[in-house]
Amino acid sequence: MDTVAADLGLRWEEQSIDDDESLTARFAEEVPVVLVNGVQRDFWKIDPDRLRRILLEAMEPPPK
Repeated sequence: MDTVAADLGLRWEEQSIDDDESLTARFAEEVPVVLVNGVQRDFWKIDPDRLRRILLEAMEPPPK
């Protein structure tokens, strides 16, 4: 996460599910989980190449 985010000039935030019952119920079997713009995009094993593609797609301007 750190390397890919830094390469793309992005900030990311780690959040523990342990202190939030709703997050624990939703993601307990899928940690770690990556959300991009609030949408679950990856879980269990975070592949840097896949993460880079996902983030680049999210950075693209919406089609006109």
